[in-house]
Amino acid sequence: MTNPFEDADGRFQVLRNAEGQYSLWPAFAEVPAGWTVAHPEDTRQACLDHIEAHWTDMRPQSLIEASGEAGAAREADVALGTGAALEADVTLEAGAALEAEAARS
Repeated sequence: MTNPFEDADGRFQVLRNAEGQYSLWPAFAEVPAGWTVAHPEDTRQACLDHIEAHWTDMRPQSLIEASGEAGAAREADVALGTGAALEADVTLEAGAALEAEAARS
């Protein structure tokens, strides 16, 4: 018997847990407790693409929060499922700091 997780022709879904971790999961298998469907049944490659696009920080959510990095940018990043929100927030903060410095001069 082959490993169902490696079936290139199989149907999969993407699961996500409370720690923000993702898993490729065979569509025929029951979703385990503690996990929710983050991307519906699709091809293996489409599910892997979804995981690559959305799981931008491999650290568990509890570690991110413990390190004090769970600010508004991280919350927006999680809500949007992208790393763009974090980059945008850092850019805005840098721009605001430069404007404040220019106003003081």
